[in-house]
Amino acid sequence: MGRIKTTLIKRTAKKLMSDSSDRFTDKFDDNKKSVTESLNVDSKKLRNTIAGYMTKLKRRENTV
Repeated sequence: MGRIKTTLIKRTAKKLMSDSSDRFTDKFDDNKKSVTESLNVDSKKLRNTIAGYMTKLKRRENTV
C-alpha cells in the first residue's frame, strides 16, 4: 500500500491540472519546477509532495 495524500495535496494538484495541464509532465523534476513557478510554497516537503502527486496523475493519464 502506498501513502495516502491529504485533501490539501489532492485539491491543489487538481486545481493546477485544470488551470495549466500542459505545463506538467510525467517527470518529477520538471513538475517540481512548475509547482515552484505556479505556487508560493514555503515548505520543500509540501512542494515535493504536490509535484509527486502531479507526476502520478500525469502517468495515469498517459496510460489510459
